Amino acid sequence: MTIAIRRTSATDTDVFDRVALEVFDEPVNPARLKAYLAEPSHLMLVAIAGGVVVGQCAAVIHRHPDKVTELYIDEVAVAPAFRRQGIARRLLDEMFALGKSLGCAEAWVGTELDNEAARGLYRARRPATEESFVMYEYDL
Repeated sequence: MTIAIRRTSATDTDVFDRVALEVFDEPVNPARLKAYLAEPSHLMLVAIAGGVVVGQCAAVIHRHPDKVTELYIDEVAVAPAFRRQGIARRLLDEMFALGKSLGCAEAWVGTELDNEAARGLYRARRPATEESFVMYEYDL
């Protein structure tokens, strides 16, 4: 089956009418999706097979007054039936290329220590530097 990688825009909400399980953590909320896609600094690529979204890569462009512009990879996910076919790698590579074309000089991504699949994906893309850090999460 052919897998198409597509950049989404504010007019692409209908693309998310058919999404395979485990591509997102929760069901896609139409109002949140519309707001996300309308934000110019938010980027999303989707992998589509047979009209169904089977993968996604979401990122945010961070502009700083004192550092180079960064691309933060927020999420990479592929439906279980489509894993181990290079889709996540393609999504990540295309997101890096998109970020570079939009003026990003660096990219970064984080994952949980026990997520070996994600860590393997990120280690395989060279050059990369693996760092340890602590994250704090707050409810607002």
